[in-house]
Amino acid sequence: MSAGRPLPVEDTHCIQNPAVDQRSCVHLSATPESAVSPYACQRRTTLENHNKIFTEALEVLALNSEFSGNQGSCLGFRRAASVLKSLPAALRSPEEALRLPCLGDNSRAVLEEICECGSSSRVEEIQNDQRYRTMKLFCSVFGVGPKTAESWFCRGLKTFEQVLTEPSIRLNRMQTAGFLFYEDISVPVSRAEAAALKMMMEEALLFINPSATVTITGGFRRGKEFGHDVDFIIKAPEGQEDRILPAVIKRFKSQNVLLYSDFQKSTFDLRQLPNHRFEAMDRFSKCFLLVKLQMQESRTGRNWRAVRVDLVAPPLERFPYALLGWTGSTLFERDLRRFARLERGKLLDNHTLYDKTTKTFLPANTEEDIFQHLGLEYIEPWQRNA
Repeated sequence: MSAGRPLPVEDTHCIQNPAVDQRSCVHLSATPESAVSPYACQRRTTLENHNKIFTEALEVLALNSEFSGNQGSCLGFRRAASVLKSLPAALRSPEEALRLPCLGDNSRAVLEEICECGSSSRVEEIQNDQRYRTMKLFCSVFGVGPKTAESWFCRGLKTFEQVLTEPSIRLNRMQTAGFLFYEDISVPVSRAEAAALKMMMEEALLFINPSATVTITGGFRRGKEFGHDVDFIIKAPEGQEDRILPAVIKRFKSQNVLLYSDFQKSTFDLRQLPNHRFEAMDRFSKCFLLVKLQMQESRTGRNWRAVRVDLVAPPLERFPYALLGWTGSTLFERDLRRFARLERGKLLDNHTLYDKTTKTFLPANTEEDIFQHLGLEYIEPWQRNA
């Protein structure tokens, strides 16, 4: 910096590895520390993952921590994986990770073992663990979370058949539908199928309210080719958002394509904002559906398959915030809120952006406006795969 120009790499610029000849030098090819932000909302993360061997291992550890109720450890592993996903090239040695943010000792130990052995013994042990495999199986059912899965496992249940034949277990409506259509909804939804569902939604809205529009969100808006469900956000005319979803449900019922619905009325009230404690689910009108998607041929012998569809209908002035929140990824949104709070003194959620210094709500007509309020460069949806 003092020279004002790039200088040739010399021995003093290299990290000496005491495990090898002191004359050898490990060149750090990963992105320089100053260029890698600890916040996912400042990193452009595409679907091109150059460090899949590391991130897949870290995600196994994160999921196992989640199943164990250790949210801190889970978040730590997910943040480490997120940083590696954003790198423009593959790590070539453990030393390259030393200058990256969000990689704790446990994550670095896994990276080091994979570099040396090609795999992690800790990850392999978890993958072969009966509890982990059973929890993962149960949580793959629509409507079953870690707490329910843990309860079933503690009863000695390890298979779907055992759960369904256990007299003491009472499934709720969502879980009943999850088991009934498990063979369908456990298969990933393709981008082509998501597009067909969008056409179904547009046809329904054309019948209900031609002024309403629908936008696909979630992983498909981020460029993914497959997903476990399809998320849509409906932009209804002002004052119509509370009526649009019941009308969609009614329309699907009349067409005999609705298999399951869970409608949640809006509880949004601007007078209750700002909310100083983040809630995982926003207060907008929303519904979770299982619908029939017509197909030429199905593995089940039917001409349709069941697909999960989530719909949300925010008030018109809240649309940019809801669109940003429902696009994801989960960690990108989490770090965006964390950055707003810690670096900008603002509170962000799916409802609004609040400036704690001026005690004002900041209006936005687009996602770009929200990034501008936070002093951040705009990150395209396909670059938010943190």
